[in-house]
Amino acid sequence: MDKPSGSGEGVHILLFPYPAQGHMLAMLDLAHHLVLRGLAVTILVTPKNLPSLRPLLAAHSSIGTLVLPFPHHPSLAPDVENVRELGNAGNVPMTNALGKLHAPILQWFRSHPSPPAVIISDFFLGWTYHLAQELGIPRIAFYSASAFLACMLNFLWPNVASVRSLSAVDFPDLPRSPSFAKEHLPSIFRLYREQDPELEFVKNGMVANMSSWGCVFNTFRGLEGENLDHLRKTVAHGRVWGVGPLNLGAEIERPGHVEIMSWLDECPDESVLYACFGSQKLMKRDQMEALASGLERSRIRFIWVVKPITAQQAENGYGSVPQGFEDRVSERGRVIRGWAPQVAILSHRAVGGFLSHCGWNSVLEAVAGGVMILGWPMEADQFVNAKLVVEYLGAGVRVCEGADTVPDPDELAGAIAESMSGGGKMQKKRAKELREEAVEAVREGGRSWLELEDFVREVAKL
Repeated sequence: MDKPSGSGEGVHILLFPYPAQGHMLAMLDLAHHLVLRGLAVTILVTPKNLPSLRPLLAAHSSIGTLVLPFPHHPSLAPDVENVRELGNAGNVPMTNALGKLHAPILQWFRSHPSPPAVIISDFFLGWTYHLAQELGIPRIAFYSASAFLACMLNFLWPNVASVRSLSAVDFPDLPRSPSFAKEHLPSIFRLYREQDPELEFVKNGMVANMSSWGCVFNTFRGLEGENLDHLRKTVAHGRVWGVGPLNLGAEIERPGHVEIMSWLDECPDESVLYACFGSQKLMKRDQMEALASGLERSRIRFIWVVKPITAQQAENGYGSVPQGFEDRVSERGRVIRGWAPQVAILSHRAVGGFLSHCGWNSVLEAVAGGVMILGWPMEADQFVNAKLVVEYLGAGVRVCEGADTVPDPDELAGAIAESMSGGGKMQKKRAKELREEAVEAVREGGRSWLELEDFVREVAKL
């Protein structure tokens, strides 16, 4: 996004990201765009999440930080402050622990000479709506997730009692009237049990999102126009902005990976499959073996990003890359342990497919790179995103599904080979078209650019 108007008039806002990779990166990209538009930004983090801010703080020395100690929670180890160390199941204790920051934030506001006039917080932090009410300022919900998910949650939470017993849930009022099997509904909703105080806290926060002053989405019209329109009609205030993909045009310097980029430079166009399942998901041993075997038998070039595991996790049945695998595939495959420069890899001309869990950040990064998705949704909002990408947008195929599913290696290999060669022609074409639409959206005068300008103008009035 270029040439912003600078219309923020120095209004001070507090940004509160949720400490999970996809949530955090998106909000830091939002912070970058808001500063460029003249808003004064303070970002709230706990100490161990401060390093994630380094690239942004290096780009914008004007950004302030509010670092508060991470509150104790009986289910969390003392050194854990990010969901990547916990997996999807860690969202409930994490949200509850962060809820204990209510009083320290209140105290900080009341002692600040020029406190923020607005709070923008992740949709997992809906409790900040009540905090903002206490302070007499607006709270804006930032969705580091799809508008499709928000449409579903806005129906599910008020209808818990009638929906709980169903084996499949229909959404007749949503665009395209989707239907989801019970086990494919968002995890945060499926986990809910009445009378459990921690789950009630999560539910109340999610419901509070609907009452917030406005909602900002990391999505764009070409991807989700009908869902954004639906939200504008159904949310009482109508203040809904689609300003994404925020990672396009953020241009914040992030570390590279010289060896892997050099290897990609040697590969033919669209010949490489990139396989990565996000920062939270660990796979069981038999899943890792099946995936390794599928990649090997596919005969396709690949980069496979693997989350390293501890000795304790290995003992609990989680897997790592099978012994000897890397030697056998060294001619055409690379394994990266830990962090990978995903945006740079997906934007490389040699990459033609992305084997993904369909987390929202990964979906947007695939769109920004113009790369088709080979979906393996597992949990959280991933089945929702997979339906959007595969069925609605036609920019991907589904190769597997389920958190505990062990794919048949031959079937997986066949699906990979088929998609990466002629069989995925339509999906590849559609992915490239979506990339064009995304680039157009964030360009000056594009729809996301205009919505971001409008959002900043509205915030400046506050």
